[in-house]
Amino acid sequence: MRAWRSVRRWEYFGLALIVVAGLAMHFSIINEPQDVMTDEVYYVNDARGIVDGTGELRAEHPPLGQLLIAAGIALFGDTTFGWRFFSVIFGAAGIVFFYLICGRLGMSRRASHIATFLLAFENLTFVQASIAMLDVFSVTFMLAAFWLYLRRSYALSGVAICLATLAKLTGGLALPVIALHWLLTRRDRRAYFGLSMVLAPALFFTTLPFFDAIITGYPVDPVGRVKQLLSVSAGITFNGPPHPFASRPWEWILRPDVMPYYWDPQYVAVISFSIGVLIIPVIIHMAWVSRNGNTVGLFCLLWFACTYLTWIPLSLITDRMSYIFYFYPTVGAICLGLGWVLSWLMDIARTSMAVRRGRAVLAVCWTYLLFHAVLLVLLTPVFNFWVSFEMGAIKD
Repeated sequence: MRAWRSVRRWEYFGLALIVVAGLAMHFSIINEPQDVMTDEVYYVNDARGIVDGTGELRAEHPPLGQLLIAAGIALFGDTTFGWRFFSVIFGAAGIVFFYLICGRLGMSRRASHIATFLLAFENLTFVQASIAMLDVFSVTFMLAAFWLYLRRSYALSGVAICLATLAKLTGGLALPVIALHWLLTRRDRRAYFGLSMVLAPALFFTTLPFFDAIITGYPVDPVGRVKQLLSVSAGITFNGPPHPFASRPWEWILRPDVMPYYWDPQYVAVISFSIGVLIIPVIIHMAWVSRNGNTVGLFCLLWFACTYLTWIPLSLITDRMSYIFYFYPTVGAICLGLGWVLSWLMDIARTSMAVRRGRAVLAVCWTYLLFHAVLLVLLTPVFNFWVSFEMGAIKD
């Protein structure tokens, strides 16, 4: 009993429960479907070529994500488990980094737990960490960059930004988040910080040929390669061949749609309703509290602005085709703000309200969190797995 009390008092006990529960859910469905889904058809085939020694460079993306998928195949075989293993592991690592970010921003343990719970069991976040796509690798390195920056490990933060960009070019959006936050709040160790941020693009250009060479067997001119990456990406516009699930950035919030990845079992790219409906109110509230120097509010706003709002002028100027899962790097910002708000409401309910009203507010908060978790189970194949498991147990 005494040992159990010690475990429960452990600083990372709640985080461990969230991560273990998430991993259990992921690994319970990792082999479903027994086929490639959505963009896995591209990246799994790329990874197979890398493992076979016949790999070719993907014109629109840097190589690190494909190499990580290939590593899973090399370790565990050309199976669904092998394709998706590192996506699941990186997804779990991203949850850990997010919790550490909350702590570095001065959030209470309860607020950190609530925010981390919201992120770990949000549908878009969960689904992207379930499949062999590139986004989970980029986002996890981005979260690592934020955490390293907040603990003032500026050089390592620059390395993490580089790795995020090597997985997917949008990982580079971590740099303006960090640079703006430093400019507005710190301005310490100016030369060291500046060199650390310059380190990110410098490392990208110097390591890109190395990672490309792992695939092709020979180095590729990094400048020409980056021009190719940008050119191909810029050419994917709404004027090209239509895509039934392409959408504009403002639609992700104002008129969210479901992008199916696979129907049986069900994998859909959609922001959990419990999060999506509160995006605008949370951002408005974070803007309000940041006026009074709230560190969570400011970081949340910068994260939201650089990883989401950037897409709006980009879409208007370039007509670049985009999809709902492009919002995935921004989900953490919303969960950060929402976790802070819910914890704040709980504090008010316990200390500043009449008993009956306070209990009602607490009941609403806990009901909301339960609804959020149930929604994930219904949106993902986890529900089908639990039903199948129960039916199998009954038959036995």
